[in-house]
Amino acid sequence: MDTALLSVLVDHHNRGDHAQNGWKPHVYNACIKHVKETCNIVINKDKIVARIKTFDKHYEVINKMLSQSGFGWDWDNNMVSVDSDEVWARYVEANKDAAPYRHKEVKNWQAISTIYSKDHATGAGARTGGECAQVGSSSVPQVVLEDDEETPELPTKKKQRTADAIMSMVGELRMTFEEALNSTAPLPPPPPPPAPKVTPSSEILVELKKIPDLVGNELLIAYGKVTANERTFESLMALPMELRKAWLMTLP
Repeated sequence: MDTALLSVLVDHHNRGDHAQNGWKPHVYNACIKHVKETCNIVINKDKIVARIKTFDKHYEVINKMLSQSGFGWDWDNNMVSVDSDEVWARYVEANKDAAPYRHKEVKNWQAISTIYSKDHATGAGARTGGECAQVGSSSVPQVVLEDDEETPELPTKKKQRTADAIMSMVGELRMTFEEALNSTAPLPPPPPPPAPKVTPSSEILVELKKIPDLVGNELLIAYGKVTANERTFESLMALPMELRKAWLMTLP
């Protein structure tokens, strides 16, 4: 049902039907109709609003994690991936609401992030610069001059004050630039390079055990090959499950 519901929301989001204060009324009708046709389930607006709140919470928590170093998204298992237990423990200590998401499966992440990425870019309901300009231009009354009217001129004193303010700003900027050129203070050292990602051996073993028919000596041999090289493990996880064993058997 969530997949059917989100497909409609993404479609109407792309059409611009996701207003600042919520979805436009006809979107709810489209969701009710599509879910009924696709899943043979009857829902109402209250049910849709409740699911939307859940999607919003998923985005807020997960997107915050993905913006931090050490976190990624596991597309095969539909959940957050973490470099190490230490990284997770340190993050959850400061973000208690993330605790349930360590092994939580969240399907349709691509659709959820498509819908909510703009709303949370700089806070819920934030507008882009173009939107703010459009709103500003529509809310300010426009003065239309007739053909025989002349454009009124600004008072001379007001023009002078504006020119003085501009010249003052230019002078301050020039002084700041000259001070920066004459400064002899040493530049701060560059930040150290990030530590290379190392997947825990226990996590690699868990993933290998998920592969059908990979048991006994084949499992041990594959374990030795994959733990020896982080790039090999990344390549394995990029393959669909049904191809992983065959690919492992080709490794030298």
